[in-house]
Amino acid sequence: MSRNLTMMTDLYELTMMQGYFKQKKNNMVVFDAFYRSNPSGGGYAICAGLEQLIEYVKSLHFDYEDIEYLRSLKIFDEDFLEYLQGFHFTGSIYAIPEGSVIFPYEPLVKVVAPIIESQLVETAMLNIINHQSLIATKAARVCYAAQGGGIMEFGLRRAQGPDAGIYGARAAVIGGCVGTSNVLTGQMFDVPVMGTHAHSWIMSFPDELTAFRAYAKYYPHACTLLVDTYDTLRSGIPNAIKVFQEMKDAGINGRIGIRLDSGDLAYLSKKARQMLDEAGFTNAKITASCDLDENIIASLKRQGCMIDSWGVGTNLITSKDCPAFGGVYKLAAIQNDDGVWEAKIKVSENPEKITNPGNKTVYRLYSKDSGKILADLISLADEKIDETKDLTIFDPLYTWKKSLLEAGSYTVREMLVPIFENGKCVYVNPSLKEIADFCQEELSTLWDETKRLVNPHKVYVDLSDKLYHLKQDLLGSIR
Repeated sequence: MSRNLTMMTDLYELTMMQGYFKQKKNNMVVFDAFYRSNPSGGGYAICAGLEQLIEYVKSLHFDYEDIEYLRSLKIFDEDFLEYLQGFHFTGSIYAIPEGSVIFPYEPLVKVVAPIIESQLVETAMLNIINHQSLIATKAARVCYAAQGGGIMEFGLRRAQGPDAGIYGARAAVIGGCVGTSNVLTGQMFDVPVMGTHAHSWIMSFPDELTAFRAYAKYYPHACTLLVDTYDTLRSGIPNAIKVFQEMKDAGINGRIGIRLDSGDLAYLSKKARQMLDEAGFTNAKITASCDLDENIIASLKRQGCMIDSWGVGTNLITSKDCPAFGGVYKLAAIQNDDGVWEAKIKVSENPEKITNPGNKTVYRLYSKDSGKILADLISLADEKIDETKDLTIFDPLYTWKKSLLEAGSYTVREMLVPIFENGKCVYVNPSLKEIADFCQEELSTLWDETKRLVNPHKVYVDLSDKLYHLKQDLLGSIR
């Protein structure tokens, strides 16, 4: 479903582009896309949306109708509009692969391109990466709380529009969900689609038992019955057991289960498990829904609930407690007219808004013994790390906080990989399943203390010595 989203941009991108065009200023630049804080107070985030970013860049062009609309605004000159008619992306893009665990301030996407091109892609890039990274991170938190119980993404009807529902479900699968109720996402990305039936199915029949029997007749091999329409314990579960027994007597051995969508889920699930087991249906699964999130699921687990799988909708697809990822896109370097690269820095009264200058890359440092993440190191792109040598890393704000990684005790992985080179896509997108599997591998490299939902341990993102001193020199020169 490749679409031309070239006009999905803020107006000031286009007015700046015309300004650069008029100034005959189209120097090569480096822009970084990064974020400043983890969603929901967590210890990490999950990078997602790269496949859609690639589709966007590949399709960049202005149609005739686009040019006519821009002309109608009466703020763009004809020579600039003529330039836009032949516009396409010619630069290079580097990115952290989808499914990767990421941390604040490190570049998720790096654009190296003429400034006019770099400016245009800002808005759409942030829209795509911010949204999917947010939902993938939320899904990872929900799945962590479930402790192995399958999470089904059920949020389409509560998503903020069709794209949020489609690509939010995609991101949720990256974060760990086993499937989605969204049929279009299933079709587009080969994701398992899942669901049972609504209360309206029960209410459309003369009584609950008749409704259950009808559903079992049409779906005997995957029969999950919603038991809370009238009275969960005195009606829903007893009627479900009757139907399961009738299926058993008829020699039908499909998957059976019940879904709880209201009430005290901890109490009801324990009573339901007892009733099902006493009736001989120890194989029947119990699914729960009802405005769940990671905190409610964690609480239910602590209460000893007997829930096997979870349908999570509104709070996941909207990331209700943290509805924005907060990624930003900042100029980091510019090539002057003599072809020399100059590092650029944005200064702010707020220290967290001071940017890291220069053309950079990101290295991830792992413990050689455990395979767990020790820290991330942002360095200049031409710096290399030699695992055979000692490495001292330090906090960029509290510089007296230092760690010595002894030679042979750590391994290194460069996080940014080439996506486009001189306008040509050089990256092959993995399947969604491969991305989701990779995400689980990534999550396994986090310490348990970093994954906890409340007050997680912080993974340090440090600056190389060379980058740190470049930043201090630029700050000093500005002062």
